[in-house]
Amino acid sequence: PVTVLFGLDSGKYPHGNSLLVRGEAETVVIDPSLGIVARGAPSPRADRILLSHCHEDHLAGVHLYPEASCHLHHQDRPGILSLDDFMSIYGFSGPVDQGFREVAVKEFHFVGRPDAHGFEDGDVFDLGGVEIQVLHTPGHTRGHCCFRIDWGSGSVLYLGDIDLSSFGPYYGDAWSDLEDFERSLERVREVDADFYATFHHIGVLDSREAFLERLDRFAAVIQDRERRLLEFLETPKNLSEVAEHRFVYRPHDTVPFAEPVERRSMGMHIDRLVRSGRVDALEGDLFQAR
Repeated sequence: PVTVLFGLDSGKYPHGNSLLVRGEAETVVIDPSLGIVARGAPSPRADRILLSHCHEDHLAGVHLYPEASCHLHHQDRPGILSLDDFMSIYGFSGPVDQGFREVAVKEFHFVGRPDAHGFEDGDVFDLGGVEIQVLHTPGHTRGHCCFRIDWGSGSVLYLGDIDLSSFGPYYGDAWSDLEDFERSLERVREVDADFYATFHHIGVLDSREAFLERLDRFAAVIQDRERRLLEFLETPKNLSEVAEHRFVYRPHDTVPFAEPVERRSMGMHIDRLVRSGRVDALEGDLFQAR
């Protein structure tokens, strides 16, 4: 009952891998991506759209389904109401904000869905012989969710943007949280399934061993960033210097929103390192590792 609609380059951003789930009573599209847009008409039929979260690449195909009901976690639902609400997720300002607004509309076809419905952790969508259970896994956004899809002879855990990539976890938006992300990684570790599917890069894994290996490597990126940050803070630095050094993106990556993402991501690391006593907050907004 589950078909993976692979995006270009195995779903490498800005593309992604959507899921088409067919039951006896309903058909659902999960995270309609640019890949569905690129397929051209007619789009795969759907009664409902389920969104793992409210980010541009996961809702690029929502405009193709004006008659289908749209569902996402209630904590991300405010972001899909309008373009202004959507931009609050990222927390950009100035030229970065304006540039991303244009990208969201022109490249990702953003349309507001004030009719969208909010769901909760543990909610189940019964499609007739196929059930989709919501697992709230915040951190990437406040309302990021995974979906466990079960039918009589099998199951899939759809991981959304817990994408198991070498880039590692992304928690650089205004609606992101590092420690929530870490707790979510521990939650999905406990979920057993026959298949594990990601929106980006990996696609589908068909064994728990392969999933756990990828998950460990994905989670280890967080600790590697923190290790490199501590080394960088052997001499006092301010947050602007930390952001300029680049711990999330590579120094040569041309990402227009890299600076605010680096500030927000590494600011969360610094905050918890200060709380744990591993970094001292000095005068002049400087930080130094003990």
